[in-house]
Amino acid sequence: MTDDAPRSHLHRLLHDGEFVVTAELQTSDSADPARVIELAGTLRGKVDAVNCTDNSAAHAHIAAMAAARLLLDQGVEPLMQLVCRDRNRLALQADLLGAAALGVRNIVCMTGDDVSAGDHPETKPIYDLDSVQLIRTARIMRDAGTYLSGRPLTDAPSFLIGAVENPFAPPLEFRPMRLGTKIEAGAEFIQTQICFNLDKLRLFMSRCAELGLLDHVWVLAGVFVPNSAAGARYLRDQVPGLDVPEDVIERMEGAPRGEQREEGIRLALEIVEAVRRIPGISGVHLMTINHEEAIPRVVEGAGLLPRPPAEDVAIV
Repeated sequence: MTDDAPRSHLHRLLHDGEFVVTAELQTSDSADPARVIELAGTLRGKVDAVNCTDNSAAHAHIAAMAAARLLLDQGVEPLMQLVCRDRNRLALQADLLGAAALGVRNIVCMTGDDVSAGDHPETKPIYDLDSVQLIRTARIMRDAGTYLSGRPLTDAPSFLIGAVENPFAPPLEFRPMRLGTKIEAGAEFIQTQICFNLDKLRLFMSRCAELGLLDHVWVLAGVFVPNSAAGARYLRDQVPGLDVPEDVIERMEGAPRGEQREEGIRLALEIVEAVRRIPGISGVHLMTINHEEAIPRVVEGAGLLPRPPAEDVAIV
């Protein structure tokens, strides 16, 4: 981890050893900002920062940069995702600079789901850079104060640089080494893929510790709050790289249809409790689909309230 002055509220909490809570903003397909503002109100004061997704699952949604600015206007700290699928290096650098100018201080660099996963499979993917190269680009812009070309910036951005990692996808032995590559490129924190398989997460964290990686990165474990058995099956069958054990499906199916949302909250609470006991985990990243009211309930039920105040989140 860096000893630099904190660049964001989230960075300050991680630096101070606080167990942090982030959450994913539900996607919006509306040109009216009211939907993002409504979601911001649900999460304000309940989590430390909120991910603005970037055309997640290769579906078009409101731009992550616009959502991030709307969150800032509501006093909520954003984590802006940036994927390589949809932009070349010119556009990626322009968006990094533009996000910084709008007040974004946390970014998550990602390769992006393949276009075949979305509703525009005929889209031409870009992938001019991959996630590791994008992480390095953000670090160069921040620390060297130049574009990739070497041309100087008038004012460099100030970012906490994040990445993602999947401890649950084979080959499992490759995942810690992949994380090491991202750390070398400049990643300071990661958010993991959704965790249902705690044994695999423990194995990943143990191997990361053996490699000395946990001295250089903060790990936030992804926790999903399912709202139905059908939703759990969708994750298992349709989302690449997700490990949803059969006992999770059976547990959700065993709850009466009208009680499956509550069962999903209970399941998420159990996973959060287990994750908090894994050495090296610095926080949780909470996710759900069409169940946004569940996030504050999980945070409260896990005893993670009140959250530290974010005095530095303000309109700029």
